[in-house]
Amino acid sequence: MTTLTLASRALQGKVKSAVAFAVPWKAVFFVALLALVCMLVSYIFLVNELTRGAYLIKKYNAQIGELSRENSMLEVGFAESGFLGKATKRAKELNFERTKAITYIQILDTSLAKAK
Repeated sequence: MTTLTLASRALQGKVKSAVAFAVPWKAVFFVALLALVCMLVSYIFLVNELTRGAYLIKKYNAQIGELSRENSMLEVGFAESGFLGKATKRAKELNFERTKAITYIQILDTSLAKAK
């Protein structure tokens, strides 16, 4: 026989009865149920916060688009009220018209003045 076998037989002779550790199953189930409820509540809270964040992002993107359109309209209004507006007004006063066709004048080589 091996030493391990002899040691286990000697040990069995000394130990009359062994009591295993009793697990309080009611307490384990209660703690597990409490943890489950806490996780469920935190899950609901986090999903609510995520939904709120997505809604705010959508709302802010809509506001950004609206403000961008308003900004472009204000830029056009500023340009018209500034130099461009004065030039347009002055052109109307002088009865200028928009060009409908462009005609190019060709200068011949035999013209009177030549540039050197």
